[in-house]
Amino acid sequence: METTTPRIVDLFEAGKVLKICAPMVRYSKSLVRKYGCDVCFTPMIVAADFMRSNKARDSEFTTNDSDRPLIVQFASGDAQTLADAACVVAPFSDGVDLNCGCPQRWAMAEGYGACLINKPELVRDMVRLVRNQVAKPNYSTSVKIRIHKDLRRTVDLCQKAEAAGASWITVHGRTVDERHQPVNCGAIQTIKDSVSVPVVANGDVRNLRDVEAMHRLTGVDGVMAARGLLANPAMFAGYEDTPLQCVWDWVDIATEQGTPFTCFHHHLMYMLERVSSQPERKVFNSLYSTSAVIDYLHETYGPVQDLEWTAVALFLYVEVGVLVILCLPFITATRWQKIFRLNIWSSVAKFWNKVFLAMIIILIVLFLDAVREVRKYSNAEPGKDARLNPNMSDHLHMKLFRAQRNLYISGFSLFLWLVMRRVITLINQLATVQCTSAALQMEADNINQTAKKYMENNELLKQTLMQGKKGEATAEGMELLKKEVERLKGELKTSGDALTKSQSEAEAMKRQSDGLAREYDRLLNEHQLLQNAQDSEDKKDN
Repeated sequence: METTTPRIVDLFEAGKVLKICAPMVRYSKSLVRKYGCDVCFTPMIVAADFMRSNKARDSEFTTNDSDRPLIVQFASGDAQTLADAACVVAPFSDGVDLNCGCPQRWAMAEGYGACLINKPELVRDMVRLVRNQVAKPNYSTSVKIRIHKDLRRTVDLCQKAEAAGASWITVHGRTVDERHQPVNCGAIQTIKDSVSVPVVANGDVRNLRDVEAMHRLTGVDGVMAARGLLANPAMFAGYEDTPLQCVWDWVDIATEQGTPFTCFHHHLMYMLERVSSQPERKVFNSLYSTSAVIDYLHETYGPVQDLEWTAVALFLYVEVGVLVILCLPFITATRWQKIFRLNIWSSVAKFWNKVFLAMIIILIVLFLDAVREVRKYSNAEPGKDARLNPNMSDHLHMKLFRAQRNLYISGFSLFLWLVMRRVITLINQLATVQCTSAALQMEADNINQTAKKYMENNELLKQTLMQGKKGEATAEGMELLKKEVERLKGELKTSGDALTKSQSEAEAMKRQSDGLAREYDRLLNEHQLLQNAQDSEDKKDN
């Protein structure tokens, strides 16, 4: 059944870069569409083989209703064969593309691919025949080319294709002999300026920044990516590396559509290449079934487990940072104590013990779980699966490594949590000792000053008394001493009387207060009785 879709050329808008997925084998068009890809190409199909039998057509071309907009790329050296193949796929796609850029030797030996850039008249005839024979007005016909060393020949080829009715042209900015050299952006810009149909740039596009840079340097209408999307299907959405959600999306798509294991595994190998370590890649590449791959992904990149241990590792880093800050030499213990006594901490302090105990319990549970995992994989043996998977021991070693890592993380987190609690306690104790020492030092200074004053007065009194010969006190001095003693006794007696009087007054006030309290209670009882009587009379009146 034919699905009505807009023309591909209508997707090219001024100021917008159309994001296109290049023809590739073993990749998912559904996956890249979820992450910002506007147009997808099928893998390159040899038109002659495609037209030879129904079996070839069924194995080479598969699609579904949601797989749009879709361009089918053919490799062909004959105009009529290409037109026939285009007529077959036209009801299920939005356009065909002629491959004039594949540099592989087998393709060029068969008259396909990049050898066609040297046959501009043949390319013109193939484009024209497809346009004339496909009975679908909105159907697009495009070509994908490489450049010549003599750029004038490339411009001539593009202009002939445009004159024959090409909807747009994709330019890979390298010659047939170039593989890893930088893309010639100047050549792509020249071609863009030489034709009026949209031009798509291809080559060295590995992230969204490259898309923007290519558009800025060449002014093209679209950018096509191949290996960049194979390694990161979410590239057009702005992700630098494959996000885990994209991995799980591919698992869902593959299981729903019954994707063969080889394609399922191969695509994941590319997607995980930059986000996994070499031992992890070695283990993953040796997996032999879809269930084994899904189990590995759950164990290695499982959302809950990964989030759990990421949170514990983050908690460990926070602990280390807090301990470093607490140990800074230029912040004294008394200053820390002032910080701890701020209002913001007083509201948290009442929950501190509960939080501390809760974290202790959580970390102990995680530590014991990690110990269990270490013991489990330390004693594990490959067993009978080793015959099917020779690298099963590497897989077990990887699991043991992760269990040991989790053990270290939880153990150090628990240890540092206890250390941090102890450090805070010691800081408070040190600050208290320092404050107490300062107060005692001040009190000792005051006592010393008072003792010094008394010593001076005592010395003065001694000099006054000892004015006789041979150190004997004079009668005048003795008389003065007696008067001083009498005066002090009088003051003491006066103070004692005042104290006794104050105690008597206090006892009297206490007795008076008790009497008033009893009187208040009596009046309160009488008031209650009167109130009850009044309530009874009101009820009778009613």
